[in-house]
Amino acid sequence: MAHSNEGTGGDLSPGAIRVGAIAFLMAVWWVTEAIPIPATSLLPLVLFPLLGISPSKATAVAYASPFIILLMGGFFVALTLERWNLHKRIALNLIIRIGTRPDRLILGFMVAGALLSMWISNTATTLMMLPIAVAVLQRVDETGADPDKVRKIGVGLMLGIAYACNVGGIGTPIGTPPNLIFIGQFETAFPDRPPIGFIDWMIMTLPIVVIMIAIIWFVLTRWINRVDRDISIGDESSLKNELNDMGGLSSAERRVAVVFVFTALAWIFRRPIEIGNMAIPGWSNLLELQKVVDDGTVAIAAAIVLFLLPAGKGNKGVRLLDWETAVRIPWGLLLLFGGGLALADGFKVTGFSEWVGQELAGLATLSPWVLIGVVCLAVTFLTEITSNTATTTILMPVFAAVCVKQGVDPYHLMLPAALSASCAFMLPVATAPNAIVFGSGRVKMADMVRCGIVINLIGVVVITLLI
Repeated sequence: MAHSNEGTGGDLSPGAIRVGAIAFLMAVWWVTEAIPIPATSLLPLVLFPLLGISPSKATAVAYASPFIILLMGGFFVALTLERWNLHKRIALNLIIRIGTRPDRLILGFMVAGALLSMWISNTATTLMMLPIAVAVLQRVDETGADPDKVRKIGVGLMLGIAYACNVGGIGTPIGTPPNLIFIGQFETAFPDRPPIGFIDWMIMTLPIVVIMIAIIWFVLTRWINRVDRDISIGDESSLKNELNDMGGLSSAERRVAVVFVFTALAWIFRRPIEIGNMAIPGWSNLLELQKVVDDGTVAIAAAIVLFLLPAGKGNKGVRLLDWETAVRIPWGLLLLFGGGLALADGFKVTGFSEWVGQELAGLATLSPWVLIGVVCLAVTFLTEITSNTATTTILMPVFAAVCVKQGVDPYHLMLPAALSASCAFMLPVATAPNAIVFGSGRVKMADMVRCGIVINLIGVVVITLLI
């Protein structure tokens, strides 16, 4: 069966009309969850071959792309961190070192959450931080301080954790799915441009993470939700006790930490790094493997090492990662990602992308700053009512088409959209971290909306200025 890429000029080919209809159906089902979101993502595997858009084999390739392999390997590594509680030890150490005064404590939780969210899922990080935060707030309740002041500390701490986990995910390519969705669509639409490496991404996004964490902390402790800094929590001892109860680093934790560090370094130094006039060669170049390995190779290699390594002392016959733990990765998310990539391929082979690019030609006339601002604003507030993954899955192929057809720099359209999808702070439904902390009972809807709308708008400005 041939690809349906006929049609020229402003006319849509029959194949393009069909793929547009499929995209609309999938968007509606993703947003309304008429059937489970991962199930909707499987539609291209059935409809593309039946409607003559692309053969089964060509469609299936999208569901095993290098980006899905990277995401899968990253989840394996993250689950190993969680299995041996290394993430909890990291979080407790960071919080203790920053301080236990209410505003400092909030900052400590935010920094810990942001750092962990760069490497493990935002949802897992929030769930891990929540019981620690609840224990701290119980101590705050026992101080006998003014109830309104106590409530504001609770609001600041809970929202601080959620917002920091959302923003922290921006910091690495594997931090949150929208990042990988952008990278996948970027490298599909612009195969002639240099791929985005781990260090390239971090150089672009870490300034945004640092600035947004500082702004969010200011809003939640000094401005919209002023926190009384004089309340003495005296909770450092309980945090230290919790850390002491964990004992020293176990053999398993040490081994996981070593694998994790080597994995991060392998991601960062896979490709050459240029710092001014100095260039650090990438290990893939030194080994002449630059054309055959990618970040997914590193992630799966790390996972295999974790499956092989014994947990060590006190865990006879136990490996660092077993299949019982590994099967807990979010397979549905991998299918969602695959469905988005299959849809993008369908857009391309039928000419639908070219048609969309022509129809949105007006975007090319906007100045870069105006374009970025409009995109950030639209995506940020759209993500308030749909999941950030669904939003970027739906929009990224469209934005890629506009960039290709109208010559718009993808860093002015696609990248701001991906980052803005992680900057929705107003409603519980916007992101999993928002929903998790809202469920704690410490945050009212009015608190989230009041603080969130301000941070939403500030986020639009920050991304617009720094991209």
